[in-house]
Amino acid sequence: MKKIHSLCIILILAIIVGCTQNKVLEKKMIVENKPKKQVVYQVFTRLFGNTNTTNKPWGTIEENGVGKFNDFTDKALSEIKNLGVTHIWYTGVPHHDVIRDYTKHGISNDDPDVVKGRAGSPYAVKDYYNVNPDLAENIENRLQEFEALIERSHKADLKVIIDIVPNHVARNYQSISNPEGTKDFGADDNFSVEYDVNNNFYYAPNKAFEVPDFLKGYKPLGGENHPLSDGKFDENPAKWTGNGSRSPKPSFYDWYETVKVNYGISPDGKKDFNELPAGFENENYQKHFDFWQDKTVPNSWVKFRDIALYWLEKGVDGFRFDMAEMVPVEFWSYLNSNIKMKNSEAFLLAEVYNPSLYRDYIRKGKMDYLYDKVQLYDTIKNIMQGKGLTDHIPPIQEYLKDIEHNMLHFLENHDEQRIASPEFAGNPLKAKPAMVVSTSISTSPTMIYFGQEFGEDGSENAGFGSPSRTSIFDYVGVPSLQKWVNNKQFDGGQLTKEELDLRDFYKRLLNFTITSNALMGEYQDIHQFNRENTQWYNEKVLSYVRWKNNEKLIIISNFNSENTYGFELGLPADIIKKWDLKEGEYKVTDQLYNTYSSTLVVKNNQAKVRVDVKPLESFILKLQ
Repeated sequence: MKKIHSLCIILILAIIVGCTQNKVLEKKMIVENKPKKQVVYQVFTRLFGNTNTTNKPWGTIEENGVGKFNDFTDKALSEIKNLGVTHIWYTGVPHHDVIRDYTKHGISNDDPDVVKGRAGSPYAVKDYYNVNPDLAENIENRLQEFEALIERSHKADLKVIIDIVPNHVARNYQSISNPEGTKDFGADDNFSVEYDVNNNFYYAPNKAFEVPDFLKGYKPLGGENHPLSDGKFDENPAKWTGNGSRSPKPSFYDWYETVKVNYGISPDGKKDFNELPAGFENENYQKHFDFWQDKTVPNSWVKFRDIALYWLEKGVDGFRFDMAEMVPVEFWSYLNSNIKMKNSEAFLLAEVYNPSLYRDYIRKGKMDYLYDKVQLYDTIKNIMQGKGLTDHIPPIQEYLKDIEHNMLHFLENHDEQRIASPEFAGNPLKAKPAMVVSTSISTSPTMIYFGQEFGEDGSENAGFGSPSRTSIFDYVGVPSLQKWVNNKQFDGGQLTKEELDLRDFYKRLLNFTITSNALMGEYQDIHQFNRENTQWYNEKVLSYVRWKNNEKLIIISNFNSENTYGFELGLPADIIKKWDLKEGEYKVTDQLYNTYSSTLVVKNNQAKVRVDVKPLESFILKLQ
């Protein structure tokens, strides 16, 4: 019995030791697997593979060409991945209005009087359960072709993001692809009232819709004759327009191609749904999901939940939500908690431009990321244009420090001007210091827009809209991208040396950011310290430090396009203490090109490193 007892004790001890070792190993794995920075590559899907260089204003597909899902080959996706990308946002995938006859495929024609451009706005979605027919080689198999693209993207180790636009849909929304039991938006609406909690739209009872008065000189399709381009569109009663205009005849400046979705908010602002309890912003998505389970929610909420879950089932990994702040935050709690219950790793990115709403949409609405547009982007743009000071950047990081991880950074997207356009900076090299700051100042994801890495200037006159932004409304080619595509070899064979060098810069920077531990660690501004204490250091330079564990970085960017600056950059005493720097010399080496190094000297509780930074140059100096 004693022998058996001893054996039992030994066995129990072995189990305890084994469990302890497993817990230690598990903890170690959690630490090692903690996420790195994320990089989103936004690509306008129909433009990516288009090799046609005609670029006739208002040109047709036959004249100007169009890209397809199948143009994203394994080679193309591998090259995008190798740029330093983790997520690819395929913009313009859900079936939106287009001026092209697909009636033989059961798709109704769209009216040029309520469509912007010939290829249509990707934010006027006509059928949420299918994809843009322009993007398919075989129209009947268009959904299967997109599903194959999702598979190829995953094979390339890229997560897939698509758009959902909850605030509005196309004026002529009509799904021919609804899953069984699913009804169209507005199918069960009571048209006789302005508002009902379960109506999908708002109405102007007894009033018919009128096409807006177009600006002088503007004509749909550039004035081309078209049987539906007659200044009329049959909608009776008229619906409210996407941006909230209640007039049956919206302005040309209104989002007249869309209608606003009703989320259960009456015209006088009353919310006909449950609000979240006080303190619920501190609860996780599971608690939010549970909260809604016994609540009755407006019909539009359910429709968009079903749409999101449909695309998750297809393999989509996340969504970019258009104009999220125009939709009540309670809806986002409902939708995003449903999404996260289906896929806890789903990437949820939203447009919210009002800083006073940021924390509500992140904490109550369960958004992962918001555009950092009106603060960091606008400030950096002013600096790049020579109108702003780097002094304005550190206060932004201070204001956002509790949500800095949730504020996605970018310098270009489909709404913004191209950096190389005369209207923005006129020089793609001016993006270099801005990109270093944008990617490395916080733990947030970075986004770049296709063609940005080559210095695309968006100068084409495609039809609707004006140059400086690559058109999202028309069939057009993107010249610098086409040189990289190089007849679908995707090898940059037609790029100039300057364009290749710029792409090499982006590749070096983005790949560093997604592998760095320090960029997911601590941040501290040293700009103000050096403004007060360092000779020749000025408002065109920005510096800060990032660190985690054994990786310590000093980052310096020179936004001046003409002057080189040399100075003894200092580290404050608290950084010396936090980094546990002993007196002596430490080598620091640039991580972008590995051609610049200097020496950090620590003496008498001071730390200084000589820096000579050329025009538009940046260093990410790693302490050896």
